[in-house]
Amino acid sequence: MFEVNKLLTIAGSDCSGGAGIQADLKTFAAFGCYGASVITSVVAENTQRVLSVHNVPADEVGKQLDAVFEDIEISAVKLGMLPTVEIIDVVAEKLRQYIPPHIVCDPVLVATSGDALSESGVIPAYVEKIFPLAELITPNIPEAEAFTGMKINTIEDVGAAAAKLLQMGANNVLIKGGHLNDEFSATDYLVVNGEPYTISEERVNSPNTHGTGCTLSSAIAVGLAHDRSLFEAVRNAKRYVTMAIENSYTVGKGHSPVNHFFELK
Repeated sequence: MFEVNKLLTIAGSDCSGGAGIQADLKTFAAFGCYGASVITSVVAENTQRVLSVHNVPADEVGKQLDAVFEDIEISAVKLGMLPTVEIIDVVAEKLRQYIPPHIVCDPVLVATSGDALSESGVIPAYVEKIFPLAELITPNIPEAEAFTGMKINTIEDVGAAAAKLLQMGANNVLIKGGHLNDEFSATDYLVVNGEPYTISEERVNSPNTHGTGCTLSSAIAVGLAHDRSLFEAVRNAKRYVTMAIENSYTVGKGHSPVNHFFELK
C-alpha cells in the first residue's frame, strides 16, 4: 500500500480520446496520479470536427461532484469545459463547499477544430464565479481575446491582456502563446503574484496538437498537487506538453492528439 495524489477533472468528454476528460486522465496517469472525473458535457468530436455537444444537466454535475468529494481526498482540481451558466454556478458552489487545495482553470470556449463548445453568457459567469476560486487560469490567445475584448498579435499584447485578466479578478494568469506567429518558439506568458515571466520551448513542427490545452492545465494541476511552486509547475508542464507533441503519432485525419505516455514508448 502506498499513498498517491488524487486529482479531479471537471470537463467535457471527447469520444475520440484526445482532449477533455480523456486527455486529463491520461495526463494524471502519466505522472503516477489517480484521476477522478466529473463530466459536464458529452461532445461528439474527432480530430477534424465537432459533430454535436450534449451538455449534462447542472444538477447531475452537482451530484457527480458530491459523489467524488464525499469519498475521495482530492489534491487538486482541473476545470475544463464548463459550457453553461448553470453548470458554472453549481461547480462554483461545490468548490466553495469542499475547498480543494488547488484549482487550475482552463476556460475552454472553442475546440481545436474551431467549433464553439460553450453557450453565450458563460464569459461573465467565469469572471464572477470561477476566476476568484482558481489559483491559475490558462486561456489561449483566442480565449484571452474573448475575455478581455482585446486583439492580441504580439507578446506585448499578451502582457496587456494578462494585466486586464488580473484586473478582472484572476489570481494568477497563464496565457498560452501557441497561436502567436512565431515559427521557432512557443512562448507562454505567466503572471504569478503580480510578477511576469515568459516560458518558452522550441516550437515543434507538427499538426498533432489536439488536446494540448487540456494536457497542459492538467499537468500544472499535477505539479501543484506535488507541492511544486506555481512557476515550477507551469515550467515542467510546458516541457511535458512539448515532449508529448514531439513524440506524437497519427491517430485520425485531422489534428491528432499528443502522446501522453511518450516515456513508455
